[in-house]
Amino acid sequence: MTMSPFLRKVVLTAHVTTSLGWLGAVAAYIALDVAAVAGQDVQTVRSAYLSMELIAWYVIVPLALASVLIGLINALGTSWGLFRHYWVLVKFLLTLLATAVLLVETQTVSSMADVAASGADPRSLPGSLPHSVGGLVVLVVITILSVVKPRGLTRYGWRKQEQQRRDERARRPFPSSR
Repeated sequence: MTMSPFLRKVVLTAHVTTSLGWLGAVAAYIALDVAAVAGQDVQTVRSAYLSMELIAWYVIVPLALASVLIGLINALGTSWGLFRHYWVLVKFLLTLLATAVLLVETQTVSSMADVAASGADPRSLPGSLPHSVGGLVVLVVITILSVVKPRGLTRYGWRKQEQQRRDERARRPFPSSR
């Protein structure tokens, strides 16, 4: 199934917007994570943990889920396909992995926010810097794959390409024998 050029551009724009929005939201989250881990002022640390929970649940998770869904629509609705090129498949698998880790880690972030909101001293909480920085690295790798688009067809992609070539040859009119 191939989308019309207009629809393809709309879907691609939505995918780039949600994906890079996710990356930007993670960068903002990391700033709060650093403030939570390195802060000395109790109120600043408490506010950072509460803000981290809000950004995680209301910005990062929706952008991640939208990016997965729109990316899937984009892959299946264009000639790139989901299983034809290694870079598309790797990008999709990394996105699924990042989203799964995010959903698990968000539970931990909520627990830390609950402790911070309880009135206890939040400066002893561990933060989530390894996960958030790791997530940012994965998102940057995904972005690089999207821009560079390294060559390499999967076996499925190679078979599809060969089938398209055979179909094209079969549709060509035979030269007349005069």
